[in-house]
Amino acid sequence: MTATALSVNVNKIAVLRNSRGGGEPDVVRAARTCLDAGAHGITVHPRPDARHIREADVHALARVCADYRVEYNLEGNPFAPPRPGYPGFIALCEAVRPAQATLVPDSDGQLTSDHGFDFDRDIDALAPLVAQLKAIGCRVSLFADAGHPGTARARDCGADRIELYTGPFAEAHAAGDASAVLDACAQSARIARSVDMGINAGHDLSQANLADFLRGVPGVQEVSIGHALISEALYAGLDRTIRAYLDCIKNAAP
Repeated sequence: MTATALSVNVNKIAVLRNSRGGGEPDVVRAARTCLDAGAHGITVHPRPDARHIREADVHALARVCADYRVEYNLEGNPFAPPRPGYPGFIALCEAVRPAQATLVPDSDGQLTSDHGFDFDRDIDALAPLVAQLKAIGCRVSLFADAGHPGTARARDCGADRIELYTGPFAEAHAAGDASAVLDACAQSARIARSVDMGINAGHDLSQANLADFLRGVPGVQEVSIGHALISEALYAGLDRTIRAYLDCIKNAAP
């Protein structure tokens, strides 16, 4: 079985940069540091309000991923309308051709992505957007709640993968008993695989819970981790933290 890929979300580097203005810390340098340490790819989630990753960053990081020959994962809400400084998610994907486009249903003012799509309701609206993205060569992943009864329907619109929203798992793990939510994640993964979709995961995964999650949900192809990883790197350093996450993935392997 292929090991789970670690894609590092560098949004938080941009948050820190934007809080002061200027170019420091440099998201490109941070991404290169992560890749030099062994990360398998880079994730960004540009939002319409440009609160962290900006349009210019999307292009700069695409060049970094091309240089390193690693996957670039662009996340966003495909329904958010364009505006000055934000050409729209589909337009960004057309411009930089990421390996993967991860679609999320968050609103403009949402602090962070905290729920998946309602596949019974959203599938018809998603289908033409998924087709557009696949036509330019993107693998398409849809953000999904563990245990959603309509998970298999994600395949109906042409999606290649789901990304399990792992916030509830992380919360339960911190409270001391994640067995129920972990079972729900594993069940969603089995449903997805039964209709030939791959499995990604992300949100609030950390060194404290990553290995337990991967043991409980075998076959996860990619984890996208940002907030916890960057927070931990403030204490231990970015290179050391990336290597620690790779050890978590290795130690979770059967």
